[in-house]
Amino acid sequence: MKRREFITLLGGAAAAWPVATRAQQPNPMRRVGVLMLWRADYPEGRDEVTAFQQALQKSGWSDGRNVQIDICWGENNVDHMRQCATELAALMPDVVLAAGTLSVRALQQIRPTLPIVFVLVADPVGSGIVDSLARPGGNITGFINYEFSFVGKWVELLKQIAPNVTRALVIRDSSNPAGIAEFSAIQGAAQSRGVEVSPVGVRDAGEIERTVATFARSANGGLIVTGPAGASVYRELIIQLGPKRLLRSRRGSPKGVSP
Repeated sequence: MKRREFITLLGGAAAAWPVATRAQQPNPMRRVGVLMLWRADYPEGRDEVTAFQQALQKSGWSDGRNVQIDICWGENNVDHMRQCATELAALMPDVVLAAGTLSVRALQQIRPTLPIVFVLVADPVGSGIVDSLARPGGNITGFINYEFSFVGKWVELLKQIAPNVTRALVIRDSSNPAGIAEFSAIQGAAQSRGVEVSPVGVRDAGEIERTVATFARSANGGLIVTGPAGASVYRELIIQLGPKRLLRSRRGSPKGVSP
């Protein structure tokens, strides 16, 4: 998803607050929790929070006047996410905006009855967040960032871009249920197209750099970056490393392929 599209989506989430919350008396101060995936110093995360606050203001909710917005940054870390969820739940918010599967699951575990609007969730049904897309049920609703069945198309697109690809490195978040499911879908699509896929986690930048460098030593390689936001945290690094490393391997063999 492009940066502008996601910021627009995050801002639009303000319109999806549960009706019961928006219908309360205007005088009391309402409380909204925000659980973000990113680090606090991540520029796009800041842009997204700003877009959300601006959209709320257009709907009549002004931070510090009739609503208190409490933000916690999960840093794409399961333990920190759980800590954030605990802190936000203790504040007794009327509703929480949760960015990403890990954020939603952490909030569910701490307080199952908490009203949640989510964004940036790839597979809410498979992850057990909602019962179905048509009828989510319960106290959780939100926006998916793409149709999950689209995942298998990534291999097809890679082959269209570089027909000689026989190997693909798949960058995923192994701690995220959606990341695990996405890799399974990619594996199924890759087998039918003669592509061998290898997963790499996104625990830290060093692991990504080492794995891409090792993978690029052989020709006919491609790169797939899955949707869960762990990969987004290291997006700039991945953009720099992928073409650089794989193009370097191409120079060593006429059959090498750029991503």
